[in-house]
Amino acid sequence: MRPYVTRFVEGLTRRNRLPLDYSVASLRLVDLVVDGLRRDRPERVRVDAILRGLGAYTGEVIVRRAGGRWLDFDEAQREYFGQPVGIRMPDGRAWNPLGKVVNRFENGPEDSVERFFLLLHGRPRTPVRCL
Repeated sequence: MRPYVTRFVEGLTRRNRLPLDYSVASLRLVDLVVDGLRRDRPERVRVDAILRGLGAYTGEVIVRRAGGRWLDFDEAQREYFGQPVGIRMPDGRAWNPLGKVVNRFENGPEDSVERFFLLLHGRPRTPVRCL
């Protein structure tokens, strides 16, 4: 996932000068971008690629800042989460950042990506070294 996220961030920041720096604070920007996408109420299929990229970016922030690692979901998890990949935290829990961004698009501010990170369970007790 990391190469995909890197390409997505490079393309998005080149066109829009968005400061996506893999910080926890940048997740607030993800919320704002998704809110901007929602404004004109487009069909989700028209913005799916951007939502997938923002979800992958959110997942990469979790990997870098909270000690998660990318996980290919098995068939049951794909069915449950509606996504092919997610994050496994050090305590073994699986999380769905791609789906969280879709939820933000569909439901609005009550599904904050920033809040999702801040309330994330399963972080290691010691700080994670940033890559």
